[in-house]
Amino acid sequence: MAIQTLFGSVPQEPTLLEKLKLGVQKTRAGLVSALEDIAGSREIDADLLEELEYSLLGADIGVKTTTEILDRIRERVERHQLGDAAELRGLIKQHLLEILEGSDRPMPRVAEPPAVVMVVGVNGAGKTTTIGKLAHRFHGEGRSVLFAAADTFRAAAIEQLEVWGERTATDVIRQKPGSDPSAVVFDALTAAKARKVDYVIVDTAGRLQTKTNLMAELEKMRRTAQRVVPDAPHEVLLVLDAVTGQNGLEQARKFTESSGVTGIVLTKLDGTAKGGIVVAIARELGLPIRYIGVGEKVDDLLPFEPEAFIDSLFE
Repeated sequence: MAIQTLFGSVPQEPTLLEKLKLGVQKTRAGLVSALEDIAGSREIDADLLEELEYSLLGADIGVKTTTEILDRIRERVERHQLGDAAELRGLIKQHLLEILEGSDRPMPRVAEPPAVVMVVGVNGAGKTTTIGKLAHRFHGEGRSVLFAAADTFRAAAIEQLEVWGERTATDVIRQKPGSDPSAVVFDALTAAKARKVDYVIVDTAGRLQTKTNLMAELEKMRRTAQRVVPDAPHEVLLVLDAVTGQNGLEQARKFTESSGVTGIVLTKLDGTAKGGIVVAIARELGLPIRYIGVGEKVDDLLPFEPEAFIDSLFE
């Protein structure tokens, strides 16, 4: 199996499943352990279904998906197609996988560099850290990377990006704090074309989804990018903190409406038992999860692959 990138496929990491299992162990303990406790060899009755509903909602899988799963179970019980509670695990696993595969889309192919990745999200979600980890991953694929410090609202944001630039040996295109973010994007893409750089990762200001003027700024940056690289940005990645759970869905909706989000990066998945939010995002928004953050280390940003994720939870 291969990992998809904007320039095609690269070989799958041999330890991806092991890393995933470590990263989702809190969710795994909460959800799958609960399923095993519930199932046992019990009969499928109203009490069992109530416990199951509580466990699924507790993992933040979402009301819609939970309702679908319970309806599917009741239907099969009525048709005598579900013999005992032990079969529930397989049924739930299959349903969750179907949802994730339903929203999964291949990355767009970039024939000629630079590939432009715009990273958006609210403050505190781990946006700049994610950018650093993305650069490390792209370098690992043998690709060159340039950072665009387009979060010009905070001097600290530019400094933080420069720290990641040093850590990952990545040049940073910047201007003074308070400069026009679109001007930084223009400079970065012009430089990338001249230097034949493979990836430009654009850091944007962490903005609350209610600030319409800031959302308009994102749109201006998109238009500026397209003047230099016609199809840019090739990906708009929304960074969401997994710990925020269902609140993150509303953020995602607003950003999708205003900035054309093409994929999600879910951070801090290792710090929550609510990893089911992955399924809720896929179900509610129809957006692919591109990467998940499962730790502090620079290589703890993993490509998201639906089957591997579900296997890491259930196997």
